[in-house]
Amino acid sequence: MNIPAGTDSPRSGGHAARSALRFVVLLGVVSLFGDMTYEGARSVVGPFMSLLGASAVVVGSVSGLGELVGYALRLPSGLLTDRTHRYWAVTIAGYIVNLFTVPLLALAGNWRVAAFLIVLERAGRALRKPAGDAMLSHAASEIGRGWAFGLREALDQTGAVVGPLVVAWVIASHSGYRHAFALLVVPATLGVLTLLVAQRLYPAPETLEVKRPPIPHAAGIARTFWIYVAAGACLAAGTVDFPLVAYHFAKTEVMRAPTVPVLYALAMAASALAAPIVGRVYDRLGLVVVAGASLLPAAAAPLLFLGGARAAAVGVVLWGIGMGVQEATVRAAVADMTPPDRRASAYGVFDATFGVAWFVGSAAMGALYSQRPIALVLFSVVVQLTAVVLLGITARRRRPVNR
Repeated sequence: MNIPAGTDSPRSGGHAARSALRFVVLLGVVSLFGDMTYEGARSVVGPFMSLLGASAVVVGSVSGLGELVGYALRLPSGLLTDRTHRYWAVTIAGYIVNLFTVPLLALAGNWRVAAFLIVLERAGRALRKPAGDAMLSHAASEIGRGWAFGLREALDQTGAVVGPLVVAWVIASHSGYRHAFALLVVPATLGVLTLLVAQRLYPAPETLEVKRPPIPHAAGIARTFWIYVAAGACLAAGTVDFPLVAYHFAKTEVMRAPTVPVLYALAMAASALAAPIVGRVYDRLGLVVVAGASLLPAAAAPLLFLGGARAAAVGVVLWGIGMGVQEATVRAAVADMTPPDRRASAYGVFDATFGVAWFVGSAAMGALYSQRPIALVLFSVVVQLTAVVLLGITARRRRPVNR
């Protein structure tokens, strides 16, 4: 009888690790196609909305609202997933909304329609993220969570490099934004098909979880987790959303229009390279690595908004490294602090807080930019340095467990 790859029993160490790694890679390939789709679009939605008549406040607010929806909805999604255990159904439904909304931007006749589609795409991502992260965390317990989340992020960001480059090529060939959005239906379709293959091969990913002693629910651990949630909120609030960066580049003509998605691809490449490296180090040293790595993106805003083309390029790289740290090690630490049967809920709580903070920060920075760019820069730097302090406190209070 053939046993599905995700349901080996009894499990041997070597075979279990290989099976877990295959599952991580499969989900990483899904993320690769997914990021080709929505990050390709995200690299130019700022200038596209400006072309449709949106102001800087509108671009910043829509971006922030999209992230708010994209994170806040993860709380009910995570709770629903843990209650129903329908991990695959929730993940697949979310990906369908997440990916196939993007090509519809080609049909947007005004910025309001575009804004609705941008927010809807984030809602689809919110629906599938806690379930997907929970499934990945099961396999990650076998091979190291920092490494697994970092590897997924590297594949994810590879797609985030290719997507904007494809969009840049389409725009440079004078085909326009709408043709670029329409072309993104191809990676969207490939992503969903790969996800269906992963479901067939691994129908029960929870069997990949390494059995460990239960995590004690002491008050100290609970307090540490909430300090960590506060640190994540500061990271979110202080991170400048790229559509506002792209809007600034277009308005000030610091960069030519076809160069903007190329710079976004550069940021995603920096994220792809940093994520698995930082993830490996995290597996050895713990949260102190997250605190140290978070110092780099704190320097991004001054370079992006106060410098010339060269400074902006350096700022884009630092911004990309920050994205890699957030999506890899920050998420791995959540799994290390929570038991398997509550993990989707924990991701939902963390992500909902993260999203509210992202919305508040994005809206504030959009308004501050309209007054003076330096006010935006000061806000971003102070809030992100606060996050570094809180991460340092969390790192001192406890070391990662449940590995």
